[in-house]
This record gives sequence, C-alpha cells and structure tokens, in this order.
Amino acid sequence: MAKKGLDSLLPEQIGNEKQILNIKISDIYPNNTQPRKNFDQDKIIALCESIKKHGVLQPIVLKPDENGKYMIIAGERRYRACKMAKIEEIPAVIKDIPTKEVMEVALVENLQRENLNIIEEGIAYKNLIEKYNSTQEELASLVGKSRPYITNTMRLLNLSDEVIKYIELDKISAGHGKALLRVSNEKKQAELAQRIIKENLSVRKTEEIIKNMLDEKKAKTKPKEKDIFIKDIEERLTNSLGTKVNISSGKKKGKIEIEYYTDEDLNDIIERLLEE
Repeated sequence: MAKKGLDSLLPEQIGNEKQILNIKISDIYPNNTQPRKNFDQDKIIALCESIKKHGVLQPIVLKPDENGKYMIIAGERRYRACKMAKIEEIPAVIKDIPTKEVMEVALVENLQRENLNIIEEGIAYKNLIEKYNSTQEELASLVGKSRPYITNTMRLLNLSDEVIKYIELDKISAGHGKALLRVSNEKKQAELAQRIIKENLSVRKTEEIIKNMLDEKKAKTKPKEKDIFIKDIEERLTNSLGTKVNISSGKKKGKIEIEYYTDEDLNDIIERLLEE
C-alpha cells in the first residue's frame, strides 16, 4: 500500500520555496471529517507562543476547493495557533487529492502523533467504512493494526453516551469500556462506570464484577416449570404427530413448535393435522 501520512504529502526538498506557498488564514477552513475532535487548549496556547517567537517550522497541507478556498488535510493545530496569534498567513503545501485519501491521511497522521483518543479513532474507522466502503482489512493495513483491533475499537461506539464520554475524558480506559459492553442496560453501564472511577477499579476487577452480576441475573431468570396441563397436551400431540412438540406461553400470546427433519416428515405432519 502507498505510504500514508504527512511525509507522503510534503515535497521531497522541504526548502524548495516553489512548492511551499503562504496562504491567507482567512482562506483556510478545517476538515469537518477530521478524526480529532478534542484539542487541548493549553497545548494550542503553548504552540501559539512558539509560533510568535520562531514562526511556523513545518507547513500545513491543504486541499483546494472549487471556491478558491482551502481545506486542511494536516496541520489543524498549527492553523488554530496561528489564528490565536493573529498571524495572517501560514506556509502550506497544496495537494488536490480525493476526499477519501484526505480522511486516510488525517487518520494516519493523528495516530502517528498519538493525538487521537480511542473513541475518535473508532469514529474515523466507522466513517471510512460507511462513507467509502473501506473494509476492516484495508483499514488494518493502513494504520498498521490487526483487524480484531479495528473491530473492537468500533464496538466501543455501542456504549452509552455517558460511558463514551468517560473514555474520551480518560476517566476510564478502553479496556473498561470493552468489559462494559457485556452490560446491555445503559443506566447500569453508567452506574458501573461511575463505580470504576470512584473505586479506581482495574479492568480485571471490573470484568469479575460484571461476570458475577450476569451470573446472578441468569440464575434469577431460570425458566418456570411448565403447567401440568401444557405438558399433557405436548405429550398427546407428540404421540399423535410422531414428532416432538413444544408449547410456550407468554402474557399475551404463545406458540406451538412442531419439529420435522425431512420434507417427507413435513408432509406426514400436514396430513395428520388435516385429517377430518
């Protein structure tokens, strides 16, 4: 697979001024499909002060649009810091590449710089799969991860919004989130997440608590003993039709299940049922 990331987009000779242009900040806008959603404001302020003293040492990468503006492919932190510093222009490399590749480069670049939390990573994978029909195998190769890693990362998006927020804020780990996926009730998920935070529970301890909770729930929901009248009807129908019959009943409706294994069995059962 072709090289992805910022290195693949920058000119071979970074000092070649013909390949690096100064673009007005007012003509630049962020990529709304950028995987990174949360920016550390303190780090932006520190970068702003550095840029005031030393300038922008590495150009950002931009994609031109049909309106004469530019979308950021890589370098949004530098763009934000320059805006904060009230700098009017920023050095940039212009690359007109497909939107799918923009997303791939932004994803790889953020992962290489360790800028993404696990939830942002999962959203990025999901977007590439849903919008551009990427496969998990392709993404695994792109980011240098295993396919199960891609799958498990996206599964975290099935957690409740509250638990997802705890992971984003680094209050609980992705391992805790994976354990909580076994709990289907969102309210219970949130309660367990709060307990993890309060008691500083390890992932292993969390898994033990959830296993015990589910085992206890399973023990309480053992099927009720069938009514003797239902059992008698099942037995009579089984003898009459020559195959196993199961009757289950609920509060509002029930069902009768008749087993058969071959078309001949089915025809025989139908004939018996239709006998006058």
